[in-house]
Amino acid sequence: MSSPEAGASAPAIELRGLTKRFGDTLALDRVDLVVRPGMVFGFLGRNGAGKTTTLRILSGLARPTAGSAHVLGHDVARAPLAVRADIGFLPDVPALYSWMTAREYLDLAGRLFGLDHAIVAERTDALLEMAGLESVNTRVGGFSRGMKQRLGIAQALINAPKLLMLDEPTSALDPIGRRQVLEMVASLRGRTTVFFSTHILADVERVCDAVAILERGRVVANAGVDELTSRAASNRLTLEVEDVGGAAAIAGMLAGRVWVRSIETAERVLRMSVFDLAAAQREIPAAIAAAGVPLRRFEIDETSLEDVFVELVGGASR
Repeated sequence: MSSPEAGASAPAIELRGLTKRFGDTLALDRVDLVVRPGMVFGFLGRNGAGKTTTLRILSGLARPTAGSAHVLGHDVARAPLAVRADIGFLPDVPALYSWMTAREYLDLAGRLFGLDHAIVAERTDALLEMAGLESVNTRVGGFSRGMKQRLGIAQALINAPKLLMLDEPTSALDPIGRRQVLEMVASLRGRTTVFFSTHILADVERVCDAVAILERGRVVANAGVDELTSRAASNRLTLEVEDVGGAAAIAGMLAGRVWVRSIETAERVLRMSVFDLAAAQREIPAAIAAAGVPLRRFEIDETSLEDVFVELVGGASR
């Protein structure tokens, strides 16, 4: 049975209290997540965090222990066929028929969906061009890993899905293969929703609009990539002064201000983490002037997604 929301107005993915146990092992712990249509969404977590389990539930290959998973408005547990008709899925290790050409493989995938021959031929041409395989006539067994991944994505798009789910599509690729696959993913923005599972932070920063970070089966962060890095930046500042002891003098003047989170000093260098960056930018110059310490450097430290990731999960033991 489909939800009344099934259709364009429904979230591409909606998880509520999603829980999955394997015996005594808790793989997913009450996961809540909403992915809006049209996004390239990064599902980030280190190996074993629960990403593949989530994708298997979303694709109907596994059932949750508790909670619910809706895809495009359909309850996955109640309407798995409706879900599978509207999604494309590339597992972390795609099974491709080595004796086929890329064109033969896409033709087979289209026929398995029951598509008209003319539609399959038209989409195959377009997808081979998108994947950069239009002039490749060798059999899949002779493909590089990057070529196989691009063919796998093309196969997952043969039914013109409203949601494309990719499980670690670049994890085993060399830099050139990664770039080619990421360019293919980026080209889908606005055409279909892409749910992109990975543990490679640079890939998320490069192509994703938003990201959820999964750790030990729980979502510990969920926001736009820019929002997440700015929010978790802790607004770190670095000051370098000319005089030994000058950093400690400035720190003494700033300690106790309501916008100060933490201060560390080392001879001529002062490092701060602040709650309110605007207040810090207003008050720090006055403190430097009052201390009478010549300033050599004053900069706001940029935060990468790696910084955010390490802050949220890096210290957790496995």
